[in-house]
Amino acid sequence: MAYKPPLMDLHIATTRRGFYSGFTRSVAIPSKILVSALIVWAITVPENAASVLNALNGAMLSSFASWYIWVVALFLLLCIGLALVPSTGRLVLGLPDDKPEFSRFSWFSMMFGAGIGIGMLTFATAEPMYHFANNPNVITGETTGSASSNVTSAYVWSFLHWGFSAWACYALVGLSLAYFSYRRGLPLTVRSGLTPLFGKHLSGIGGHVVDIVAVVATILGVAQTLGFGVEQFVAGLSRIGFGDWIISENGKPSAMGIVVALIVILGASTLSALSGVGKGIKWLSNLNMGLSFFLLAFFILFGSTFFGLGSLVSGLSAYLVELPRMLFTVWHADGTETGDALAAWQGGWSVFYWAWWIAFAPFVGVFLARISRGRSIREYVLGAIVIPSLMCFVWFTIVGGTAIDLTLNATAGDAISGAGQESQLFVMLDLILADGLAWGMAAIVVVLLLTYLVTTADSAILIVNTINAAGEENPKGRAHIVFWGVALSLVVGGLLLVGGLNAIKTAMVIGALPFSFVMFLMCIALIKAVIRDAIRDKNGIQSFYVAE
Repeated sequence: MAYKPPLMDLHIATTRRGFYSGFTRSVAIPSKILVSALIVWAITVPENAASVLNALNGAMLSSFASWYIWVVALFLLLCIGLALVPSTGRLVLGLPDDKPEFSRFSWFSMMFGAGIGIGMLTFATAEPMYHFANNPNVITGETTGSASSNVTSAYVWSFLHWGFSAWACYALVGLSLAYFSYRRGLPLTVRSGLTPLFGKHLSGIGGHVVDIVAVVATILGVAQTLGFGVEQFVAGLSRIGFGDWIISENGKPSAMGIVVALIVILGASTLSALSGVGKGIKWLSNLNMGLSFFLLAFFILFGSTFFGLGSLVSGLSAYLVELPRMLFTVWHADGTETGDALAAWQGGWSVFYWAWWIAFAPFVGVFLARISRGRSIREYVLGAIVIPSLMCFVWFTIVGGTAIDLTLNATAGDAISGAGQESQLFVMLDLILADGLAWGMAAIVVVLLLTYLVTTADSAILIVNTINAAGEENPKGRAHIVFWGVALSLVVGGLLLVGGLNAIKTAMVIGALPFSFVMFLMCIALIKAVIRDAIRDKNGIQSFYVAE
């Protein structure tokens, strides 16, 4: 019944002394064992690992494609609905008199840097270019690939993958955890989001399993993002003259290039994580946001600005009109050329992206909750879904639009489309600028990549440690921070060296599935909590935690 206060005390046992002092051994140790086993397996028997992962991936994509499409639609609809309803939109994520800890600029900078920064640098050029050549509209014959008639369609599909749906995955987890942690005084860990359904049972094995799933999904999701970033970082180092030794004969990063990049990135990330959210992570987030605006301003001045703005208007309009249909459309292989091609495209793009964002959600969600205390649900949804999406739309149309325009008007030929996705941004800079200026801008991109990579990795390390410490926001586990920094670098390096990005992609899609069910349950729990809290408020019953 809703006529009694909600659960406001979830005990999670932590060790009082020794190496795991302050940590939940039942979560920290199994998480470390599972991640370590993946590392050893991928490095020692790469062929067996690749075979098993590919078989699991194929089975999951064929069986759960519909699930991924529909559950992500639910996340978006729930977040928007809670923000639009007046009674829920004005609820504060915290106690009634709580105020935000960070300024809106720092809040947005940390959120954006952790959530999407690296991928944006890689895919702002690569994804529009790919969809410009091929997308479902091309497959069905509605548009022609690599023709002007396909520009709007290219952006509709790019916006689908990097827009509202992507950020809704993060926002849903963050909203749930902030609601239960800061309104009800529960630990800032994933299991707290399920308390309306399972109550104090989450203090035991069931809760431990939920947090372990969150940790493993986080490591694999962040590994996917870092994998893309490391490849582009190495390509950038090669472009600014660090030598041919970091690039192999096939144009991809060499083993030595990957190792050096990971040592730099994860070493800096670990040091930043040791300093906490309010120092290193905040400073780096503000820096990479400033550099992002500088790079965007450069493309506005020197890129195909009018073409990009036209693509923004047409693409955004079409995206908003088509979004309800795209949210729920599932294509199945039916034995026809078109049907099979559409199903394959959706599995390789939309389903992959939904799995990626879901795997990334426990990390970004806990981080969003950590930095969003004191904000209303309406402000939170606006800041965590709408504004970041609009930022991505502008970035994709200005930067990616320049690449498409250079290709359409024959200035670039196939120089951009023929380059690997990690090199396309640098190729475009070479086409726009003279050698000296192109080198300078490439150097700025490399610095920006480094700050995004470090911000993402250090935030992930900190959040994994928080989950392992039963929600303690600043766990005193320096050795554990170092462990997760090393483990993350070994996961990325090991999978890159034995199977490239495909190996990381496959492992991530598999790891995301269990957490997608956790997120679905979080939706049900949040709906239940909001409704019952409204009943409590009407009856004068306490619905939020009050410190004694």
